[in-house]
Amino acid sequence: MANHKSAIKRIRQTETKKLHNRYFAKTMRNAVRKFRMLEDKKEAEEQLPKLYAMIDKLAKRNIIHKNKAGNLKSKITKFAHTLS
Repeated sequence: MANHKSAIKRIRQTETKKLHNRYFAKTMRNAVRKFRMLEDKKEAEEQLPKLYAMIDKLAKRNIIHKNKAGNLKSKITKFAHTLS
């Protein structure tokens, strides 16, 4: 256990940030999952910019790695173009 007040505070802050980051990462994963279930090309093209923005924001805040963000965006773009 931590011996200093500042270390105890840091533990509290880290726990709060961890829960916050986990929530946003899970939200993004669910959004990607729902996007991959789409069958309508028009609807997919409407949702693509929103999903891009969400992924970019998480990468900017270091919740996910920038390369993972790029990989996700590439995969969902390919998926959107394969829809008919």
